[in-house]
Amino acid sequence: MTVEIRVGDFDAFFAAPFEAYGADSPYVSPLKGDLRRLLGDGNPLISGAGDGALTYFTAHRGARVLGRITAHVHGASNRLHEVSRGYFGYFDCVDDHAVAAALLRAAEAWCRARGLREIAGNFNLTAMQQIGVVTDGFDHAPYLDQVWSPPHIARLLEANGYIATFPMATMEVRGVQEAPSVRLSDKNRAISEDPEFAFAPITRRTLAQRLEEARLILNASFADNPMFVPVSAEEFHFQAKDMKWVMDKRISAVLHHKGAPAGCVICVPDMNPFLRRIRSRLGLSTPWHFLRHRRSNTRAVLIFAGVMPHLQGRGVNPVILDHVLTRAKAAGYTSVGNTWVADVNPMSLAQAEKAGSTRMHRLHLFAKSLA
Repeated sequence: MTVEIRVGDFDAFFAAPFEAYGADSPYVSPLKGDLRRLLGDGNPLISGAGDGALTYFTAHRGARVLGRITAHVHGASNRLHEVSRGYFGYFDCVDDHAVAAALLRAAEAWCRARGLREIAGNFNLTAMQQIGVVTDGFDHAPYLDQVWSPPHIARLLEANGYIATFPMATMEVRGVQEAPSVRLSDKNRAISEDPEFAFAPITRRTLAQRLEEARLILNASFADNPMFVPVSAEEFHFQAKDMKWVMDKRISAVLHHKGAPAGCVICVPDMNPFLRRIRSRLGLSTPWHFLRHRRSNTRAVLIFAGVMPHLQGRGVNPVILDHVLTRAKAAGYTSVGNTWVADVNPMSLAQAEKAGSTRMHRLHLFAKSLA
């Protein structure tokens, strides 16, 4: 039976990875409503000032959905980095070459029709969200906002002419309760004792201000990173809409220097076990599962960390990491994961190792010329 490609079938798009990987896989989906919102016209990345466009495809044989993929373009990224690149994302499918080829051809054709000369992914949907294809560490259950894919996804991409590039890793600090404190040098301790440096309180009243400070720190600290595009206030708050309600104010931190934002770490409890239990759908039992998860969860995830450029190299980051891990231990967490760190960012990798992190997953982007 031939593979049928459909455009814009959201219910099939949501169901595809569950059908492809089965109930026992480590894969965890965003909430169905959140996924619909990310792919919809209300996403500022796609419409309006975001200067982008997106579509999505699903693959079917008869009544069964076998896979999915998005295709999109981020105009601001192409202009800033002087490339002509389209992206694929959410590429999930059964281990079937014909299905993978049909989905990838659909995404490639969409990009070619817009005059783009290359395609890369997974980008779900930007470098500040879930990116990459897992190439090692498949047995590790992902934290919230970490990508997971089975071994055949990378293999199917290579079989369709894609080349692995831009290596990354997800990291994890295990045994937080038994872990020693971050080793602080005399320079670090001087910052801790300097009254010009102070951790700003994160409360319900100050949350909006702290998130805006986090956005400013994100844009400044990541400005020189490959593929990064400054995030507008509209984009940031659209993406952070749900994070506001789950962010752990006990362990997230915004550091001020002379009253101005200096650095931050944003952490949230790992919601993936909860999402697995409810299969990422809201129902009558959702509140019960949520309360159960909140009582039993011992994993947190570091969404991002950054230090203002003029303070980088002065010993600020270890002070923030020590603050966060000390608070995480007091809050009862036993492990803290992070989203991803690229190999081209050795300073971040070194800081993660200094905090006692070990690698969970190996990830790569997969790219192909469309010329």
